[in-house]
Amino acid sequence: MNDMAKKRKLILIGNGMAGVNVLEQLLKISNAFDISVYGDEPYPNYNRIQLSYVLEGSKTLDDIILNSREWYEENGIELHVGSRIVRIDTDKKLVYTSAGDAAEYDALIIATGSKPFILPIPGAGKKGVIGFRDIADCQTMIEASRRVKQAAVIGGGLLGLEAAKGLTQLGMETTVVHLMDTLMERQLDETAGGMLKAELERQGIRFLMGKRTTEVLGGEEVAGIRFEDGTELDAQLLVMSAGIVPNIELAQSSGIETGRGIKVNDYMETSAPDVYAVGECCEHRNVCYGLVAPLFEQGAVLAKVLCGAQTAPYEGSSVSTKLKISGVDVFSAGEYTDRPEHRVLRVHDGWRGLYKKVLLRDKRFVGAVLYGDVTDAPLLARLIREGADMTEELYQELFGGGQSSAQGCCGGGKTSIVQGMPDDEIVCGCNGVTKGDIVRVIQEDGFTTVDEIKAKTGATRSCGGCKPLVEQLLQYVLGDGYQDKGGGKKQGICGCTTHTRDEIVVAIREKRLTSVREVMMVMEWEQAEGCSKCRPALNYYLGMIWPAEREDERESRFVNERLHANIQKDGTYSVIPRMYGGVTTPEQLRQIADAADKYNAKMVKVTGGQRIDLLGIEKKDLPAIWEELGMPSGYGYAKALRTVKTCVGSRFCRFGTQDSVGMGILLEKKFERLWMPAKFKMAVNGCPRNCAESGTKDLGIVGNDGGWEVYVGGNGGIRMKEAELLCKVKTDEELIELCGAFIQYYRETGNYAERTSDWLERLGLEQVKKAVVDDLELRKQLIERVELALAGLRDPWREVTENEKLQRQLYQAIEVTAE
Repeated sequence: MNDMAKKRKLILIGNGMAGVNVLEQLLKISNAFDISVYGDEPYPNYNRIQLSYVLEGSKTLDDIILNSREWYEENGIELHVGSRIVRIDTDKKLVYTSAGDAAEYDALIIATGSKPFILPIPGAGKKGVIGFRDIADCQTMIEASRRVKQAAVIGGGLLGLEAAKGLTQLGMETTVVHLMDTLMERQLDETAGGMLKAELERQGIRFLMGKRTTEVLGGEEVAGIRFEDGTELDAQLLVMSAGIVPNIELAQSSGIETGRGIKVNDYMETSAPDVYAVGECCEHRNVCYGLVAPLFEQGAVLAKVLCGAQTAPYEGSSVSTKLKISGVDVFSAGEYTDRPEHRVLRVHDGWRGLYKKVLLRDKRFVGAVLYGDVTDAPLLARLIREGADMTEELYQELFGGGQSSAQGCCGGGKTSIVQGMPDDEIVCGCNGVTKGDIVRVIQEDGFTTVDEIKAKTGATRSCGGCKPLVEQLLQYVLGDGYQDKGGGKKQGICGCTTHTRDEIVVAIREKRLTSVREVMMVMEWEQAEGCSKCRPALNYYLGMIWPAEREDERESRFVNERLHANIQKDGTYSVIPRMYGGVTTPEQLRQIADAADKYNAKMVKVTGGQRIDLLGIEKKDLPAIWEELGMPSGYGYAKALRTVKTCVGSRFCRFGTQDSVGMGILLEKKFERLWMPAKFKMAVNGCPRNCAESGTKDLGIVGNDGGWEVYVGGNGGIRMKEAELLCKVKTDEELIELCGAFIQYYRETGNYAERTSDWLERLGLEQVKKAVVDDLELRKQLIERVELALAGLRDPWREVTENEKLQRQLYQAIEVTAE
């Protein structure tokens, strides 16, 4: 077009990700339009995928803005925020705002998105019932979290889980209510859904599965919900996240053809001339898409159509879902449920939390589910989209001993994934960046790092899930000129960072970092809010290094450790009072029995560690039952010393050679409440008959005529391992010293969540023996440091019973009354 020619007037209704992406694509190939944008919200274009981060407080609105107001000005786009279009005159080519203003167009794009589906049940209109689609919803939930403590989320899909994550981070007791028995049942099979549920439960989210909600309870404000089976759930905030509905009212009232969405053809044209639709509001070939990638694929076609450029038609999208929720990577594409006609290839590693399933039909890829490691997601998405056949080479790539998937983003033959991708395939779904966009800036601008690509294209700017693919593209384009800035196979403690445990510990010491947020900022965490893997780990490392200076961050602990009780599957808690060495008294037993009666314990059970467990205690009753018991916490919920199991030893047993009861009580009183990398169990036997099972404990002690034998690294759990002999000692004093030195050496060198069995395998028994037994000076230093850590500890149950503020914050729901 001649530069002097009059520009065509283009109006975009909807300032969301899909519509603005069309403009971004358009500006790359043409300057032929005079563009105006009308958006309901008072903000420029922002990333709705990041709303959960705003909700939990780890990001602000400014952090998720995709296109600033300056971007609109620089590109000559007239932006009308807080302005709703209420009518389109398709004959006169005019749009009308709610304020009565009119504007002409030559071409019009409708990108009104979708709205949350609100269940049509009694009480759905009460105050406190909201959806989760925009910033206003986030602000409503944040404000509610300051007044109330119980929230319910209806819907176990992606948005519902993200809402629940944010509400839990805000300190609310959050329950996800889901109609089906599997989370994200439209993307995940039963196994992956179950793994996701278990992980989110560890993070404090509660679930009610297979529940149909029939009524919202309360007066003007929501007070709870009732289910079809007659049961009820208390909640003062209710988030409806049971699905989305295309926002088509404007099109309908303007005479534009609609079905479930606004009907469009393969060129995104509606039934009205020069009117187009894109995104979640439109319906293409009877399908409405709710994921970002298909919307950007539509936008790429529409941008070329508007410019009159040649383009292939939009023929629909092969839908795949790749997401990170609360630090968990999940991927799904194509078919995901096993059927008789499928050939199923499956790997399930419960120990590492990994799951991979590929579905074939007649050797052809038709579906896949990944959990925990989504390195192969781009390859599988392409194979499924193309309907490729399984080959021996592909089998080795995907399942060959697990090596190819574990090599990291740039290991082995992974460049074959990006080599086969077409240039218009989207790499960054959050920001609509294609392979061609990334290759272009690498070749034309000479970029050699992910950060440079992020600054120019926006890839990896949002969720970060596409970073491995961007790194593969760097390696593919640069070839021998590529230098892996991440150090090859080095892996960080989680997906939020490339820093290893050792690097983090060194930085905390050398830079004197004293808070989780400080570590993340100084060490430039890629995911600013962290995740359920790194936040508790950082909290532990800080406490281990600076026991006196640093204050424990409750929000970085899992729910059991925040509330100092074990959450059960029905939402109640178990209480295990401390019984040193497994020894109790008639008075204590009467106290326990009285408390069990008074607070309606559903079960009273003797544990494997010789303690009494009161199960089924309500959260609100925890401080009261602790005060009633008058006994310290048994730490049955913590990465700490659980119990010291004992036999009766020389006090009563005719075979006993040592006072195992006395030593067990002494050790338990000394090391109780000391935080460890993982749960820690001890046992003391009075003779080699091993009645207290010292051979399967993290630290096991066996008495004999000459003194004590010390065994370490045992594990009686899923991965059973027999303890190994560390040394023999003659005196009680030396035994106590060795126990303290061993515990501190484990605390200082263990990875967070690493049991002593795995730690000992990694370091080797000889290294541990050299540090704890042979090097007397190092042993002395270890003992000094463990004593320093022990000096600042106190019983958390007493802390809560003496602190009314803590009781209100953590255990009491605030009543809400209508004014």
